[in-house]
Amino acid sequence: MSSQMTSESPRQGLNARQAETVDKLLAAGLAEVREVGHEALTIRTVAQRAGVSPATAYTYLASKNHLFAELFWRHLAADDAARAGGHGDAVKRVQNAVHGMVARIVAEPELAAAVTPALLGADPDVARLRLRIGGEFLARFEAALREPGSDEPADPAVLEVLVFTFSGALLQAGMGLLTYDAMAGRLESAVAVILRGNEVGR
Repeated sequence: MSSQMTSESPRQGLNARQAETVDKLLAAGLAEVREVGHEALTIRTVAQRAGVSPATAYTYLASKNHLFAELFWRHLAADDAARAGGHGDAVKRVQNAVHGMVARIVAEPELAAAVTPALLGADPDVARLRLRIGGEFLARFEAALREPGSDEPADPAVLEVLVFTFSGALLQAGMGLLTYDAMAGRLESAVAVILRGNEVGR
């Protein structure tokens, strides 16, 4: 997608026909990555599946990495229920948020495999989406940390550590250094350490 599309909502500034084309390309991209994997996918094959010309596809998708980042962000952001704070103490709420995000990621294994190398790219469209994905992580943790019925903001330093920890675990899973199941378990322990400090395990 163009820089204009990814700097805000992909639908802003588009007419109905353009928005329909974007939807077709993203649906085709998801179907293609599920079927052939991220390495074999090309923008041309996505365009063919979507029924548009490659030139049209490149009007909206700068690269494969751009496609993967956009699909990942949309997939994660579509899970509205996960933005709720949840129940239990802060540790339990944040652990539930972690499990929810990991479950959402593993629901699309081919996309999960594609997104880690994609997000490491220098493409400016990917860079914008990287910020949006990080913002989604931040929003989930902020909602989980906020006490039910309270408007008091979460500690920014704690939020930063949680986002760094989750992003680092996601990178390690994407590199194959641990499974996503192991990632969820380790993050559960990490959350307890971050929020309870030295009291953990006593």
